[in-house]
Amino acid sequence: MKEQAEPVSAMAELPKETREFLARLRPDDLETLEDGVRLINAVKTVGTFFKWLIVGLLGFVVGAVMLYESIVKIVGWHRGI
Repeated sequence: MKEQAEPVSAMAELPKETREFLARLRPDDLETLEDGVRLINAVKTVGTFFKWLIVGLLGFVVGAVMLYESIVKIVGWHRGI
């Protein structure tokens, strides 16, 4: 999204319905819309973080189980001798 766009040229590229919608907005509506966009971006960022946190934790658990099983096998081999 452009921070400082020329209003006339930017509005010309939009569909007619969008231009009409934006023309009806009051200044406080625009602030609310901007806050909503920031909120959605923050939610997406946090969601991505938690997705990778869960993937990392699952990977750690699976790796720990595999390591434990390998250690148990090696100890079993040594006790069997």
